Amino acid sequence: MDSGVIFDMDGVIVLTEEAHWLSWKAVAEGLGTPISYEVFLSCFGRVNPDCIRIMFGEGVAHAESLRIAEEKERRFRAIIGERVPLAPGLVELLDELARERFLLAVGSSAPRENIDLVLDGGGIRRHFRGVVDGGQVARGKPAPDVFLRGAELLNLPPARCVVVEDARTGIQAARGAGMIAVGVATTCAPSDLERAGAHAVFESVAAISASALRGMLP
Repeated sequence: MDSGVIFDMDGVIVLTEEAHWLSWKAVAEGLGTPISYEVFLSCFGRVNPDCIRIMFGEGVAHAESLRIAEEKERRFRAIIGERVPLAPGLVELLDELARERFLLAVGSSAPRENIDLVLDGGGIRRHFRGVVDGGQVARGKPAPDVFLRGAELLNLPPARCVVVEDARTGIQAARGAGMIAVGVATTCAPSDLERAGAHAVFESVAAISASALRGMLP
């Protein structure tokens, strides 16, 4: 039976922690509500409406929340558009997975515009059969919706899918979807990913191999 790998984007496909921080920081300062780096980190893996509630409180009106999200993402795309920061070793891993006939998808909380910028600007769209963004699902991570949709696009049962994630919420979402959860310790400590339920944790994308992922599948 075919097997699939569903990649989170930020922190896995691209190393964008600094770009996201600078974008949120600028927007928060413009609102007169500075945020701490710790609060920013707590939002990793979440969709923008959830991030805005965490950063600015429950009282933000829907229209204002949309405006904040649009401004943040505009700033973010301006930063990474100059050079898409693909994770070291990513292209080699994608090529190896293709040779081993894995089916690949992206499962991200990011807006579609961000994903398109990364896939096209990074020259890697050809590798992915399915793309799921945060706007396609009713619930963001840690709910499993993003990854379940990714499995549907690959026409695979969840048990035949491996998820590669850097955030605790993403690991929880993968486990909730009934998939193999693989952590990459780019934005979280390995122990945090293990506590979230990761079946295995790698120090970087470059440390992952097709054979290692194959060995985790039933």
